[in-house]
Amino acid sequence: MTVLFEPLTLRSLTVPNRVWMSPMCTYSAATEGPEAGVPTDWHFAHLAARAAGGAGLVMVEATGVHPDGRISPADLGLWNDRQQEAFTRITRFIRDQGAVPAIQLAHAGRKASTRQPWLGGGPIDPADGGWKTAGPSPIPFGDFPAPEELSTRQIADVIASFADAARRAHAAGFQVAEIHGAHGYLINTFLSPQGNRRTDAYGGSFENRIRLALEIIEAVREVWPEELPLFFRVSATDWLSGDTDDPREGWSGEDTVRLAKELQARGVDLLDTSTGGMVPVAPIPVAPNYQVPFAARVRSETGLPTAAVGLITEAAQAEEIVSSGQADAVMIGRQLLRDPYWPLRAAAELGSRVQWPIQYGYAV
Repeated sequence: MTVLFEPLTLRSLTVPNRVWMSPMCTYSAATEGPEAGVPTDWHFAHLAARAAGGAGLVMVEATGVHPDGRISPADLGLWNDRQQEAFTRITRFIRDQGAVPAIQLAHAGRKASTRQPWLGGGPIDPADGGWKTAGPSPIPFGDFPAPEELSTRQIADVIASFADAARRAHAAGFQVAEIHGAHGYLINTFLSPQGNRRTDAYGGSFENRIRLALEIIEAVREVWPEELPLFFRVSATDWLSGDTDDPREGWSGEDTVRLAKELQARGVDLLDTSTGGMVPVAPIPVAPNYQVPFAARVRSETGLPTAAVGLITEAAQAEEIVSSGQADAVMIGRQLLRDPYWPLRAAAELGSRVQWPIQYGYAV
C-alpha cells in the first residue's frame, strides 16, 4: 500500500485515504424562494460520483452561513432547516461509499453578490437581485463596489452565523467542518492588511487582525463535537512583496505559521493550505506543486497536519507530496472535475489495492 492510500486518523475520525475532494463552487442552487441555497439533484450526483470514485473525503463547496455571505445567489447555504434536511441525503450516500462527508462554511464578504462565471461574473447590483456587501473596511476588490464596514455588533452576528451553520452541518450528517479563511473572502480580508484598515480590536496589529478567525473557531468548537475534526482553509500568502499601491505588505507565509499555532491551540485539526485571492492581480507563479511549500512549512514548524492543493494532477506527484512529509493529504480539484474516478485510477497506477464499487465489477 502506498502512503497516499493509507488511512489518516484525526481525533476519533479515520479517513480511508489521503486523496480528498477540494471544495469547488458549482453555482447551481435555486436563487430565491424557499429552495434558495438548498442542494439539488445536481449536487447529489456531483458529490456522489466522487465518493463512488474513491475519494477518501468529499468536501461540499463553499456554503454560505448567511444569505449575504454567498458568493452568488446560486450558492449553497446552511442557515435554515430546509437546507439542513436536504444535505442529509448527500451525507448518507457519501458515508455508504466508505468516504467522509465534509463541508466548507463560508462568508464571501466583499466578493459576495456576483454572477455565476458563465454569466460573466462580476458584481450584481442590489436593484437586479444582488445585495450590499460587507467587510472589515470599505476597501473594494478591484472595480467591485466598496463594502460596508462591519460594526462590532455585526461581527458578533457573523460569528454566531458560523456557529449556527456548524451545528446544522453536524445535524445533517457531516463529519468534518472547514472554515473558509482564504481567497479574499470575509475572514481573509480581516487577516490581511490589504483588506483591513480598522483601528479597533479587529484591525491594526497581527493579533487584532486574526481575532475574527480565532473567535469563529472558538464559537464553532463550542457546537462542533469534540470527537470530530475541524479544518481551516487559509491563503498562505497574498503573493505581494510590498511594492503594491499600498506601502503595507500583504499576508505572508510567516504570518500563516503564526496563525496556524493559534488555530491549533483552539482546536483546529488540519490547515487546508491554499494561496492568493486578496487582490485581482498578483504575481502568482502558477505551476505544479506551487502551493505545496506553504503546507510543508506549516507542518514542519507547528506539527499541525496540513492538506496541499493546487495543480496536483498525477498519481506519483500526489504520492511524493504525502510520502515525503510535505502534507498529510492532497486536495484534488479540477482533476476530479475531469475524472470522478481519478482516486481509483491513481491507486491502480501506484500498485495499491483498488476496490471499485461492486456494481461496476463487470468493467474492472
